[in-house]
Amino acid sequence: MFAVEVGSDVDFKGAEHIATFGSSEWAERGFCKQCGTHLFYRLKEGGLYALPVGLFDSADDWALTEQIFIDQKPAFYSFAEKTEQLTGEEVFAKYAGP
Repeated sequence: MFAVEVGSDVDFKGAEHIATFGSSEWAERGFCKQCGTHLFYRLKEGGLYALPVGLFDSADDWALTEQIFIDQKPAFYSFAEKTEQLTGEEVFAKYAGP
């Protein structure tokens, strides 16, 4: 998923149409109850949101800066951009908290 981290101050219109799923001990995912569209990934501690880039009208000013779970990436593709690359273990250490 290509996502943008938007902090914790997020307000959704139509919040009554959003369902959440606890996908791990430290994070949850939000979906539209009507169509199933993935709306966000949120850390339970601190409330940091990551929103799929496809939800926005334009992402022209954004840059690819980080790749996560790089150790699970299929061998058949690579991105040209030089980014921070985190393994699954590094992702858990960075975001899961103590």
